[in-house]
Amino acid sequence: MDSVNFEVHVERMIQLSKDKPLLPETYIPWDDEPNEDTLFMPEKLVSLEGHELWATLTRSQQIELGRLEVVQVMYSYAWSETLACYFFNRHLLKLNPDSIEYRFLIREIIEEFRHQEMFGMAIRKLDRKPILPTRLHHFFGNFTVKWLPSSLVFMSVLSVELMADIYAKHIRKDDKVFSVMRKSSELHHIEEGRHIFYTEAWLKKFTHNAGFFKASSYSIIVMLNVYFMRTLYVQKRFFEQMGVSDPDLYYREANQNYNKKFVEHALGATVEFVKSFNGFNWLTKPLWNWILKVKL
Repeated sequence: MDSVNFEVHVERMIQLSKDKPLLPETYIPWDDEPNEDTLFMPEKLVSLEGHELWATLTRSQQIELGRLEVVQVMYSYAWSETLACYFFNRHLLKLNPDSIEYRFLIREIIEEFRHQEMFGMAIRKLDRKPILPTRLHHFFGNFTVKWLPSSLVFMSVLSVELMADIYAKHIRKDDKVFSVMRKSSELHHIEEGRHIFYTEAWLKKFTHNAGFFKASSYSIIVMLNVYFMRTLYVQKRFFEQMGVSDPDLYYREANQNYNKKFVEHALGATVEFVKSFNGFNWLTKPLWNWILKVKL
């Protein structure tokens, strides 16, 4: 897409965001209630599903694990979007307020803050407490948005958005999942689609014809961000709360099982993005295989 068509498309997205805002308060059926068979996340995304230990859980425990993990996923995305908004506000200081980049980022910040509020409302509706990021997560998250060059931060933001969008697609398409989760995911998917389009287009000026070292650095940044987010999802405390006989065993096996499922169900768009700028080579392929278990 040339620069003129790109600007026309972005102007349309800005106007759409203004004219047809998706407000969580009215878009999502907050008064709906789950029953004892209602799922909170598609079972294929639940960490232990598919492992032999899954069958040792009662049906209510299986549903509860999905409930705990989807709360954790929502909180993780809300936290990452808070970091992204911190960067966007810092980046706005360098821009002309009349520029298309400035005006789109303003709309994106508005939508991202609404997403954070929506995730918080959904977490309260599900009545479970997420586990907060560790000090190490806080350190790397803050370091990224405060000190890395804009291109690398946008790359980091996009890597999380691509994962969140795939999760949203899985959740909204599963009729067995609680309606509040499906509509929240639908809203998120619609608005994240605009953010992903813009960010990918913005990054093309950096990724287009990127040489070996630049493409490798971008690939590694994406990989580390994916790993960073994935470490937030599966938590030993969930198995302690569920009262399983050996929480350490269940957590260890669930974590290993999820690492495989994650590649299958959550990384497709991310891998395709890295391929688009030739980010897989003799240096990065072994790293993706070692750290994320992605076979290329």
